[in-house]
Amino acid sequence: MFDEFSISATALAAHRLRMNIIASNLANVNTTRTPEGGPYRRKDVVFSSYTTVDFRHVLDSTGDKRFLRGVRVADVIEDPRPLKLVYDPSHPDSDRDGYVAYPNVSAAEEMVNMIAAARSYEANVNAFKASRAMILKALEISS
Repeated sequence: MFDEFSISATALAAHRLRMNIIASNLANVNTTRTPEGGPYRRKDVVFSSYTTVDFRHVLDSTGDKRFLRGVRVADVIEDPRPLKLVYDPSHPDSDRDGYVAYPNVSAAEEMVNMIAAARSYEANVNAFKASRAMILKALEISS
């Protein structure tokens, strides 16, 4: 009966982490020097389903929800796209040719991702509320 709550909770946690990563990307849009060395590299979250069986079994099942567990963050990866090179010989992080490597972060792209993550989060909150309302209604009917 409470599987729906745990599924929504895993999605809420995953999207909260995604929003934190997006906020980190936006905060480092101009960071040319990190503790690891070099400019900041954009990060992205990889989600995966969290089940106890494979997808074929899920499709073949007839209402058996024991295998449903939700979503999980499989990994946080660095974006492999190239860094942005800007000619600025006066910058302290410029190379010998005068180019500065800036992060591969696009503020516009990150804002779109933030809106999508916020809407996904909101959808899971609504699913949680709907599940709660159904359970409360079922308890009301049974009493």
